Amino acid sequence: MDQNKLKAQVGKEAVKYIDDGMIVGLGTGSTVRYMVDALGERVQKEGLNIVGVTTSNRTTKQAESLGITIKDIDDVDHIDVCIDGADEVDDDFNGIKGGGGALLWEKIVNNASTKKIWIVDQSKLVPRIGDFGVPVEVIPFGAQHVFNAFEKKGYNPQWRMDGDQKYRTDENNFIIDIKVGQIQDPHALAEDLIHTVGVVEHGLFLNRVDDVIVGRDNGPEVLHANK
Repeated sequence: MDQNKLKAQVGKEAVKYIDDGMIVGLGTGSTVRYMVDALGERVQKEGLNIVGVTTSNRTTKQAESLGITIKDIDDVDHIDVCIDGADEVDDDFNGIKGGGGALLWEKIVNNASTKKIWIVDQSKLVPRIGDFGVPVEVIPFGAQHVFNAFEKKGYNPQWRMDGDQKYRTDENNFIIDIKVGQIQDPHALAEDLIHTVGVVEHGLFLNRVDDVIVGRDNGPEVLHANK
C-alpha cells in the first residue's frame, strides 16, 4: 500500500482514542497531519468538544483552521492523551523523533501526558534505533563548540539546514543531526547528549510510549509497550 495511505489509515485509527472533553496533545509531522485532519472532521461533524495542545506552530495553524480549540501547555494542568509520530521505533519501544524539527516541544508535551500514542507506517519499525540519526537541539550561542565536541566523539554531526541557512526551531534554536548508526546503548547516549552544555534536548524518546499504532497493508495494528 502507498505510504501516504498507511499514514492516513493510522491517523484515522488514532482519533478513535479521543473522547469528548479530553485535552489532547497534537504532535508534528506528515503522519500527524492526517490525524489532525481526521480529528477536525470529528469536531465538525460530531461536535466533539476537545482542547488541543500542540507541539509546533505548524500543527497549531492546521488545527485552528479545522475548528479545533488550542490552548498553550501552561494553560492546562494535564494532557489526557498525546498522539504523535516517530521517525524510528525499535523492538524495545525506544523511539527517535525530531525529523520535523519539533523534538523539544514534542518531549515537553509527551512528558505532560497521561497516555502516549505514536502513529507510524510500517517502514518506521526497526530492530534497533539509530540509522535515522539523532536530532539534537542546541542554543545558537556556542553551537559550533557543541558541534566540534560531537565531531571529537565520532558522532558524525551535521547541521540541519533550511536552504543556505541553519534551520531554526520554533524556539529559535539550531539542530545538529548526529549519525552514529544503530545505537547499542541508547540510555548511555541520551545521558551523554543531555549533559553536554549547550544542548537543550535530544530526539531519543526512551520509555515514553504506551501504544504504537502501525499502518500495515492489511490494516492498522496496535502494539502495546511493556514498560
